[in-house]
Amino acid sequence: MRAALALLLFLAAAEAIHRGKAYVREKVCQEYRMLGKENFRTLTIIANSRKYSNGTFEEIGHLVREMVSLAETCCADGADPSCYEAGSTALSVKSCSADSPFPAHPGTAECCSQQGLERKLCLAALRHPPQPLPRYLQPSDRELCQAFRQDPREFADRFLYEYSSSYSQAPLPVLLGSTRTFLSMVSTCCISSAPTACFLKEKLERKTLSLLTLTSNQICSRFSAYGKDKVSFSYLASLAQKVPTAPFEDLLPLAEDAAELSAQCCDSVAEDCMQKKLLEHTGKVCTVLSARDGRFADCCTGKNPMENHFCILAMPPAAAPKLPEASEPTSKELCAKDGALHATRFLFELARRQPSLPDAVLTKLYDLSGKLWGECCSTKDPSTCLDSRRKRMVAELLPFLEKASRLCGQYNELPFLEFKKRLRESLAQAEPEASPARLEQLLEQRVSFASTCCLPGAPPLLCAAKVSSELAEVCKKESCLLG
Repeated sequence: MRAALALLLFLAAAEAIHRGKAYVREKVCQEYRMLGKENFRTLTIIANSRKYSNGTFEEIGHLVREMVSLAETCCADGADPSCYEAGSTALSVKSCSADSPFPAHPGTAECCSQQGLERKLCLAALRHPPQPLPRYLQPSDRELCQAFRQDPREFADRFLYEYSSSYSQAPLPVLLGSTRTFLSMVSTCCISSAPTACFLKEKLERKTLSLLTLTSNQICSRFSAYGKDKVSFSYLASLAQKVPTAPFEDLLPLAEDAAELSAQCCDSVAEDCMQKKLLEHTGKVCTVLSARDGRFADCCTGKNPMENHFCILAMPPAAAPKLPEASEPTSKELCAKDGALHATRFLFELARRQPSLPDAVLTKLYDLSGKLWGECCSTKDPSTCLDSRRKRMVAELLPFLEKASRLCGQYNELPFLEFKKRLRESLAQAEPEASPARLEQLLEQRVSFASTCCLPGAPPLLCAAKVSSELAEVCKKESCLLG
């Protein structure tokens, strides 16, 4: 099954189901007959598991059966031209019923208050937010084969659901290729006379595709959460922390290239877009940074570019360099046409001086700084506005930044049990009046933040929520600029 063709089929099918247009029905039926029912069904499981990544296996199953049945019925020879219209209407009615078997979504009630085509389009646009972290854990080879032999179809359906919902932000062509090769591996090795050797060989062969799925899911999750501009800054800050000796002029083009890669490939239907662009980008990073940092040189010596990229992504921050204090941009610079560039350069300088500040904190600073200069530059006296607001913001933010930097620094440097022990001791010293229950609550809160948000590739939406929660504790008065 060609990934691009399959994707076009699904998009056409989804549009047909919710629009009921005859010309789309003809296209769907042409593709449906070309691919066949089983390939259409497989794609429908993957696409809906991605879209409703928090739905249950049973809920996705109900939706898949309805969609496949609709295509099968309406694409049959002699089917009534109004088949899709009637079928899509029945589907929307079922979606809005109190006992709907389909994946639940907070926006469903609002959609169901509408009628006709508007209701169908509204329902079609619903999708779940991605899972913060992939939950799929691959069973042992023996467990895989046991489940496969017991019921091959059930095994395949459940795998497609679990894997696709876990890596729902990976581009669909990547996900199609990864799931197809995995199921091929299982069906081949579980009937092999030497399954252990077979699995070893097959896993080695699909290693590049597995890494591509993992990394593209991470890349596209960040792009989905941040958008192109903030992705560029996030990548810039990450590189600044990993190789703080590199100048802004060297790292900014790499960050912009990473953002462009995300914009081009995360929603692309081209089979090789992500892999091709990612390999090109990795080559650029290696060319620019291998001579500057031995860790980059080590990552870039491998023969598999995908492994090289994964190595770079997982690289922890470097030690904080001894650099002079960064000078803040003037109001004239911030309010000029290239004001955003001056603001980004200052945050870059902050990032490389504070390598332990996590991505979620740095991107929050990016948002706050954009809001600050955006509001002040429209006033009659930008300089006074910026000076007064910056002073307030520093006073409000500094304790939080110091706490986050210290917390993540200790988390990345110490073994987990030692980290937790020291954190418990420091909390007891900082809050001697707190009860044991309160200290335990604070400890778990800090540990949860560190274990989720202090590592490279931390889930952006979840960590942004944690940062906002922490800032809400810091900023309780109405006039606080952080609120």
